Amino acid sequence: MPRSVPALLWTLSLCVSSSLAGEAPEGFVSLFNGEDLTGWCGREQVDPVEYRNLPDEEKEARQTKADADLAEHWSVEDEQIVNDGHGVFCTTVDDYGDFELLIDWKMVDPNTDSGVYLRGCPQVQIWDPSDPSKKQHGGHLGSGALWNNNPGSPGKDPLALADRPVGEWNTLKIRMVGDRVTVHMNNVLVVDDAEMHNYFDRQGKLPERGPIQLQTHGGEMRFRNIYLRPLDGEAAE
Repeated sequence: MPRSVPALLWTLSLCVSSSLAGEAPEGFVSLFNGEDLTGWCGREQVDPVEYRNLPDEEKEARQTKADADLAEHWSVEDEQIVNDGHGVFCTTVDDYGDFELLIDWKMVDPNTDSGVYLRGCPQVQIWDPSDPSKKQHGGHLGSGALWNNNPGSPGKDPLALADRPVGEWNTLKIRMVGDRVTVHMNNVLVVDDAEMHNYFDRQGKLPERGPIQLQTHGGEMRFRNIYLRPLDGEAAE
């Protein structure tokens, strides 16, 4: 399927946007203020539709517990969101529909497993390609793909290995329109307009809206420069 003009323009702008470290590129808003986790909350892995429909009392209790866990395992240091390899997911308070997302990530500890949930669904995968225990799952192919897609489907494995060595920063650029996702990592195309499958409902479509979530377990991860541009109907076509 040919990519639309807006998608092509976005691809051409990748090098420009990646040079704007520390300030939101034109048209984007910052999701992280560099000082604290204002605008973020804790949330366990849960179907975003199910969570949205919880009774208010149960939702409040679960949110209180998740926020306490977030405070224990997530922090801000040197304008970076830091996770110690444990705990709930760092989750935007706001939900989003179609969007373009820019985010830098760095794996501090080898063999760490992480990812970025889109609309509350897993995920743009992040892991250590040199971790031998992940080879059976395709980890040696690299990060940036939609690993929770159905086996053999487009987007499940990355089109190229674009990871930088553990300890160095990587940049993800994600475009999500409807159920279709394009991902560039370090200016390399790793997912090309692939349908993202719904982990929580294999027969259903993705929810139309949901949060961005930072997932990590196994070792220290850091994130910075998190910017999002909502796409209206015209930009998403």
